[in-house]
Amino acid sequence: MKKTTVPKATTVRKATAKMAVSESNITKAAMRLLSQRLVSSEIHYVQRVLGAQATQEEIDTNVLGVRKLPWSSIVLAD
Repeated sequence: MKKTTVPKATTVRKATAKMAVSESNITKAAMRLLSQRLVSSEIHYVQRVLGAQATQEEIDTNVLGVRKLPWSSIVLAD
């Protein structure tokens, strides 16, 4: 009699690599998601919120969200 083995359930783990939150990466995400560029104040806001490194998903979320914010919350007062 042959012994049958049941394969173990495998879990799939999604990689969450961090990338630099640079002006070029934000611009590329905006072009991909919005088909237009962000203005410099919006880019600086995303960089301020995310810091130096973030996942692509975090960058995408903030690029889409920055257009829905009131302008007064994006621009820093002098």
